[in-house]
Parts: sequence; C-alpha cells; structure tokens
Amino acid sequence: MTIEATDPQLAAYPALSAYLAQQSQQSQQAGQFEEAPPTYPTYPAYPAHPAPPVQPAQPIHPVQPADPAPDPAPVPAQPRPERSGPTREVFAERAPQTAAETGAATGAGADAGTGAVRVPALRIRPRVMRRGIVAGAGAVSLLWGSQAEPSARLDALFAGAAHLSGLLAGYGILVMLLLMARVPAVEHGVGADRLARWHSLGGRYVLGLVGAHGVLALCGYAAYTGTDVLRATAQLLGYGGIVAAVFGTLALGAAGVSSVRVARARISQETWRAVHFLTYLGAALAFAHQLVGPDVSGSPLTVWAWAMLHATVAVLIVWYRGVVPVRQALRHGLRVVEVRDESPDVVSVVMRGTGLDALRAEPGQFLRWRFVQRRLWHTSLPFSLSAPVRDDTVRITVKALGVHSRRMRRLRPGTRVLATGPFGAMTAHRRTRRKVLLLAGGVGITPMRVLFEALPAAPGDLTLLYRASNAAQLVLRDELEAIAVARGAALHYLLGPSDAAFDPLAPQALRDLVPELAEHDVYLCGPGPMAAAATASLVKAGVPQQHIHSEQFSF
Repeated sequence: MTIEATDPQLAAYPALSAYLAQQSQQSQQAGQFEEAPPTYPTYPAYPAHPAPPVQPAQPIHPVQPADPAPDPAPVPAQPRPERSGPTREVFAERAPQTAAETGAATGAGADAGTGAVRVPALRIRPRVMRRGIVAGAGAVSLLWGSQAEPSARLDALFAGAAHLSGLLAGYGILVMLLLMARVPAVEHGVGADRLARWHSLGGRYVLGLVGAHGVLALCGYAAYTGTDVLRATAQLLGYGGIVAAVFGTLALGAAGVSSVRVARARISQETWRAVHFLTYLGAALAFAHQLVGPDVSGSPLTVWAWAMLHATVAVLIVWYRGVVPVRQALRHGLRVVEVRDESPDVVSVVMRGTGLDALRAEPGQFLRWRFVQRRLWHTSLPFSLSAPVRDDTVRITVKALGVHSRRMRRLRPGTRVLATGPFGAMTAHRRTRRKVLLLAGGVGITPMRVLFEALPAAPGDLTLLYRASNAAQLVLRDELEAIAVARGAALHYLLGPSDAAFDPLAPQALRDLVPELAEHDVYLCGPGPMAAAATASLVKAGVPQQHIHSEQFSF
C-alpha cells in the first residue's frame, strides 16, 4: 500500500498552511527558492510554536487534484559549488550563502555565541583504516623476520612460529582496543556498526593466535629440553612472565566466551560488559609478558616503540571513554523534559541542556545515553536523534524492544541524563549523488526523519520509503508529512505484514516507486532481516553496493 504525503488536503494542517504561505511570500520577495533546510515551527510533536494567522496556501506539488493548480515557473539552476573534498559535495540548487548553511552541509560551522568557525571533523575512511591495520601487521612480521635465525631444528621451528604468533596476537589486542576506543575520527569515518563487526571478527583471530602461541611455545620448549609436555608445562609455570601470560590468556578467553552468540543470549548486558572489562587486564598482562620476550626486549628501540604503541592506545581509551563523557555531562547538564507516547510501544524522550550545539551531532548519528534513574543508570543505551538539535533541546524516539527500552516509558521529568557522542557514519558525508532515497523500517525511521529534514536536496530529488506492518505503527507521521510538503519531497508508506504475498521491497516494486532508482544514494535503517532483504533488493534493482549506506544499532 502506498500513501502519498503530498496530498492537497492541507485543511488538516492549518498551521503548516500558514507557514507555507509565509515561505512562499518570502521566496517571491527574494526571487529564488531557498534550498537550505528550513526550521519547521509547526510540528505538533517537537517543540511547537504558534504560526501567524495566514490563509492556507496551495501545496508545492499537488497530486493531480480535480482542478490542478499550475506548477510554479521553474527557477534556473545555479552552478553547482565546487567540491571541497572527496566527500564534501553539497547537492543543492545554489551554493550556501551563510556560515550556518555551510555548516549544515559539511559539518563545519560557527560555535553558538562565539562566532568562531569550526574546522570540519577528521574522518578516517574504512579503506584507509583497513590498510593501516594490515600495514601494522606487516611491520610486526618484519620485526620478527629481522630477528629470526634460520634453522631446521624442530625446537627452533616451534619457537619461531611461537614468536611470530605471539607478536601478532599482541598487535591484534591493541587493534581490538583501538576499534572500541570511541575515537571520533574513527567512529565518524568507519561507522560504529562496522567497527563492532571488525572487533568481533578480529577477536576470533586474536584468540586463535594466543592459543597457537601457547601451544607452539610449549611444544618448542619440550623439544628443546627433551621432556614431555606435562613436565615442560610445570617448568614454564616457574617463570613470572609465563604466569602473567596464562592469566592474561584466561582473561581474554573469558571475554571471548561471553561474546559467543549462545552465551550472549543467556547473560545480561551488564554482566557481558563486566566480563568484557577483563580485556584490559588481559592486554596489560600480555604487555608485561612481551616485555621480557626475546623479540621485544632484544633492542631498546623495539622496547620503546612497543611501549609507545600501548601507551597511545591506553591514552585514547582513557580520554574518549573516561574523560570526554564526564566533561560532556558537566558541560551540558541534560535533563528529561517530557516523555511522550508516539504509539502503544514507542515513546519519545525530550531532553534539554545547555550548549548542545557543541555536541556537533549530525543528522543520522546517534549518542549513547545513560539515564540517572533506578534500574537504568548502570547501562549506556545507543539511540539516534529523531529531531535536529534545536534551542538546546534534543529528542530520541525509542521502541520497547528490551528490558531497558521498556523502562524508558517510566522516566520522570527532571531525570539527569549523561550523553556521550555523537557516533555513527550514516551522515551526509557518505553522499555522492544528487538524488537520495531514504528507506526506513519500524523505529529505524528515527535517523531517517532527521535526514529527511536536513539533507540538502532540490524539490523532487529526495524520497522517503517507510515500511511498517500497518498504519498504527507509523511513528512521527505528522512531522514526516509536513516535511514532505514543505520540501517538495516524496513520501511513501509501505504497509503490510512481512509475510504477505506482495513484497513492497521487491526490486521491481522499488523501481516502480522510485524513478531512476539506480541513480540514487540510498540511506537504510531498520531491523536486521528487513535491512538485509532491502539491501539485496536494491542491488538487484541496479543500485551499486557502495551507494547503499546503512548502520545496524545492535551491540
């Protein structure tokens, strides 16, 4: 089922009609269409302000009414602004004229109250990050090769393999910690979901290398001394560095076991996080073990370089996971203002603080929220913004999917909130094409709603498809329709059960809904199965994989 949001029945939105009339008068006076995303003051759900009593205006793009009003004369397109970087192109009918407009499109701008121009945030691309990780592993292998002595003896072969696997395991531990250090340049460039997948996959390799290192070292020592494995084990445990390595291995193993899918489903999030903190202990003990090993301790320069790598990662973890969250909490003083029901199982939480522009949260990003209230304070929850930061007010919209999200409905006004972030890379910086399709499923509409308002786009270049089981599950509907009318964008509701005979996300259905689908950048957010099915359909419909941008917020 498809519902057009640009229906001309504006009588249901008198305040919106007044606003559109006012914008139309201003556009005529200026002689051009203002493409910068407007501030919509009449949304019934996010902070509302009365509009002046003006007569209703005609919609921008009526859907074939009985007596259609003539379309406004087209405005000649101005030359597209030059690109300032590989991902900085702004698709609009005119170049930004003010610092505020430039900041909305590129992430730069002026700090509120100071006028100081902000420098665009550094972003490390996934490809660059992968190459850096591989290059680091190559450097570690070269370090091992420069010190290895060729030998055909069995004990030497075991020892050489043990040294290489141990060095790579130590390096891998550093990489795993760096991926989860919440460094903004990495988070905003690579994306939190991709980092989590890399961390999960890399953890398996690290545990495999750690296990291989232990077995190879034990076999090499047994071959060198000519004793059996049990006696060799007893002798090795007499060395302090070996004991540290054993305890470090146990700590890493406990963190790995707790992340196995079967175990993860049986333990609480708090228990999982507590066990995962053992990774820090394992890394520290592994570092102590490596300092006494021949590959690192053989050269003062190697000891210094290895120590500096560990110190750098440790500083990044302490700063971005410890200092920055505390500083943000003290600076912004966020508190809950209102908890509003959007549907039987969805609520919006409105919060207010001070200096929230300093967060520099971009449309499509999320923050980690900690609500200082009983049974919630000990858990940091990742939720996307469902509206732009406006007047030091932020809003998130949450569906009751788990224990903690169900407790959000019982939040009281005045509850203190600790917010860390922003995180995520599903922003305008990933955009490479003029036309954009936003595809949302369920509560995945929250980041799409902000992008729907804020992405620079000419009328007709922006489309939102919203998948839901029925009309009662549509969230923020009034706001979406108001934005669609004001921006001349297309809005389609794809309603029906997921097991219905007709699939609105089938390749041909998508091509019918979105003309020139293959020429669009696609932003996608929704439940895992829906996102996977939509991605497969988009690829079959001709959209290149690199033009499909999505993030899954399941950690």
